[in-house]
Amino acid sequence: MPDEKRVAEFLERVVADNAAAFAGVSTSLGVRLGLYRAMSGAGALTSDELAEKTGLIERYVREWLAAQVAGTYVLYDPETHTYVLPDEHAAVLADPSMPTYVGGGFTMLGALYGAEEALADVYRNGGGVNWKEYGPQLAQGVAAFFKPGYDAALVQEWLPALDGVEAKLRRGASVADVGCGFGYSTVLMAKAFPQCRFHGFDFHEPSIEQARKLAEDAGVSDRVTFEVAAAHDFPGNDYDLITLFDCLHDLGDPGAALRHVEQALAADGNCLVAEPNVSGEPQENINPIGRSLASTSAVLCLPGAMAQNGPHALGNHPGQDALVAIGAEADLHSWRLAAETVTNRIYDVKR
Repeated sequence: MPDEKRVAEFLERVVADNAAAFAGVSTSLGVRLGLYRAMSGAGALTSDELAEKTGLIERYVREWLAAQVAGTYVLYDPETHTYVLPDEHAAVLADPSMPTYVGGGFTMLGALYGAEEALADVYRNGGGVNWKEYGPQLAQGVAAFFKPGYDAALVQEWLPALDGVEAKLRRGASVADVGCGFGYSTVLMAKAFPQCRFHGFDFHEPSIEQARKLAEDAGVSDRVTFEVAAAHDFPGNDYDLITLFDCLHDLGDPGAALRHVEQALAADGNCLVAEPNVSGEPQENINPIGRSLASTSAVLCLPGAMAQNGPHALGNHPGQDALVAIGAEADLHSWRLAAETVTNRIYDVKR
């Protein structure tokens, strides 16, 4: 018979998770509709005032606020009937420029939950779920999720940690950003290193369209191009730096991608591979970040790779040894952990 105390403890945990799962949708709405942004720095607001600031329907805003108070994301004063988003909470939910911002990740939920039937089918019968089957919210959410981490560390920490790369970039270099998505990483590098030429590649045409707009808005279109291309056949050669940000594990054939990288690199070129900081050993992921990443792999990374019918379906936690082995088969024998954050491991890869 199960231990009643342990049952009660586990039940409490699962009920809390269930509450968070339901609350995630209203959190996503708060991000998408600008509710958190409108509350940030505004002090105490009534539901009428917040509705006026956002152009939304007051009755819905009041209900949304009640849900936020229940989760203590927003604080409520019953005497004045006002609501406050503390500055500390705004740093996490309202300001995409903050490295602590995680609001973007919630906007992926609609796409992931919407794909549940397709996921159930492939779990039963095999095959995979192509990224396009998740809908446009997925690409938007993924881009928003990773952007704060890139803003905080890419130029400041990751590129300087690569052997000799920062000096090349300051002199002027040719860079390919493979799997660039909305182009946040590409444009960020282009703004930091104006002497370089950057080429962003992604198989997802809507993302490339967004990337081109981002480059134009940022004023770097003179040195940045974006093209629809797969990781195993993107054009160009003699690149001083090739980057793969959080995408290698999503490929059905990461080996083919790395073989093409090896051929496209200059003789002394480097490849930056950024992968999720999650262990290949399940027991090491018993923490909130490990759980988030492993859960995403089960409903996105693995099904996406399986849909490509390649020789590998790594998921986002294959472990460093698996990546090194695939790299060695592509004649990329130098695979050094150059930097690490709570969400990413950054590898400096060379021949």
